Amino acid sequence: MGAFHIAITFCLEISMTIRRVVPNVESTAVEESREFYGRLGFEEVMNQGWIVTLASPSVPTAQVSFMTGDKTAPVVPDMSVEVDDVDAAYAAMRQSGAEIVHPLQDEEWGVRRFFVRDPNGRVVNVLGHR
Repeated sequence: MGAFHIAITFCLEISMTIRRVVPNVESTAVEESREFYGRLGFEEVMNQGWIVTLASPSVPTAQVSFMTGDKTAPVVPDMSVEVDDVDAAYAAMRQSGAEIVHPLQDEEWGVRRFFVRDPNGRVVNVLGHR
């Protein structure tokens, strides 16, 4: 009975909605990257100075971000995953024992996020918009 309960709990933990996945590229050539990917049809949809996000006009969730650093975190994440319930994602990652690289917090640019290290050593920015 205990194993059955654990299986149900695990299924509930991973049933959240993923809204988009964005590769984050640490870059010292942000302007050149914007021009290069612009030739492939990407357009700038966000520019915070330290992060620029480009998206496809026809599929707006097809995105790539270029970062010179991260404004509040100690590292540049390898990818960002936007979910519908970032608090539930944070709880699931903490419960699993995954390494939290940057704690859950609200950011001034309108997201709530945390960073977690995946089994491959990659840092994932898990976020939700407020």
